[in-house]
Amino acid sequence: MSGDFTKRAPIALNDPTLRRNFRRAMDGLMLKRAAQFTDTQAWAELRERGTAAKARVIARLPELLELLEAKCTENGIQVHWAESVAEANAIVLDLLKAANVKKVIKGKSMVSEEMELNHHLEANGITAVESDLGEYIIQLAHEAPSHIVMPCIHKNKAEIAQLFAENIEGLAYTEDVDELTAAARKALRGEFASADAGISGVNFAVAETGTLVLVENEGNGRLSTTLPPLHIAVMGIEKLAETLDDIPPLLALLPRSATGQPITTYVNMITSPRKTGEKDGPQAVHLVLLDSGRSRVYDDLELRDTLRCIRCGACMNHCPVYTRVGGHSYKFVYPGPIGKILTPQLEGLDCAGDQPHASTLCNACVEVCPVKIPIANLLVRLRTEAVRPTTSLGVKGAGSQRSWRETMGWRGWAFMYAHPVVYAVATRLMARLGNLIPANAPMLREWTKIRTKPKFAGKTLHELAREKGYDHE
Repeated sequence: MSGDFTKRAPIALNDPTLRRNFRRAMDGLMLKRAAQFTDTQAWAELRERGTAAKARVIARLPELLELLEAKCTENGIQVHWAESVAEANAIVLDLLKAANVKKVIKGKSMVSEEMELNHHLEANGITAVESDLGEYIIQLAHEAPSHIVMPCIHKNKAEIAQLFAENIEGLAYTEDVDELTAAARKALRGEFASADAGISGVNFAVAETGTLVLVENEGNGRLSTTLPPLHIAVMGIEKLAETLDDIPPLLALLPRSATGQPITTYVNMITSPRKTGEKDGPQAVHLVLLDSGRSRVYDDLELRDTLRCIRCGACMNHCPVYTRVGGHSYKFVYPGPIGKILTPQLEGLDCAGDQPHASTLCNACVEVCPVKIPIANLLVRLRTEAVRPTTSLGVKGAGSQRSWRETMGWRGWAFMYAHPVVYAVATRLMARLGNLIPANAPMLREWTKIRTKPKFAGKTLHELAREKGYDHE
């Protein structure tokens, strides 16, 4: 999978419909979030609680993962460990085949997107149906999510209306939102009833109690995890909370930061399969814990702060780059500021080394992050890693972006500034000959492909000073 952001971004920038869709959506989300945090003191205190909760998890991650496994097992939830995406897909497929599953209904899950789970299941004869409305829309469009919270935010009402008219039997073209929602609900009701298994993500897994916490607004997550006889939850190993007491501040931060809601419509807490005497719930619950490079991230004391992310998307909503080019420009599962620091670490700087450079370092993402991830600092660190490993372990693909031409250029620059005679000669030459260098020359090409060629002054500063009668010595 190519990570060439620089080639895709101009395409998005030249798409006026996409630009309008994102501008309208992002403006609304920023205003709604701001309305939830008008009390700056309360916001600061809540943010500190959320940050502390995630910091404790990261500090004790291996220990808490083992505790989670023990508590889940006690509760009757079967835990599976997957070092890679391929291993996670194999585990899920084996579980489904053992239960003779032909169709699964899925709640929203970014980890399943990371696994490309739908494609894997369909390649093995199992139908996967997305039940989240946004995910359902992009599944009909055969697209990937463009946002981690609102997957189809890049589409407007007319585009969705056309998509539904083409894919939902018996539905005429309409832009009435209520009619479109009702049509999707009707189509999905049958899928919930006929599914052999449900698959979901996990917002937080509580190590203390072995509880899986899922938040949602549509009720689809609850139906996906209670109606089918088999429930499989997939999550990254970092999505932990230490205790149930940590959940309230995180639940207060997540929806307010994500969509500007005081709380989500549904908060689901799953601690076991259906017990004797209970009228609903799955007969078996499995939890698949995915590593896929996260342990390597954890091993770096600075970069492990990346794993504090609660996937609210606030950093995306406020990012001047993401809001103009959209999520598909990043190509990978996690776009925006969090993707720029997470993706290069999971996929490798040799594959996604351009991602950390897709930033103005304006710090907007840092200011709104509910768990205070120092995104800008980590971007700078990854830019350094791309050309020069800074630790013995090193980020995956560290040094792969190093250019001998750039290296020699900086060494020449350092030599010139360290030797006054060389500096004087070089500046005089550039004053006389610099403007003769063509704009597409190797030394200028990366600059001039998106900027005007720099114009060299005809005289050096020293020469101008002497003309004015000043002695620069």
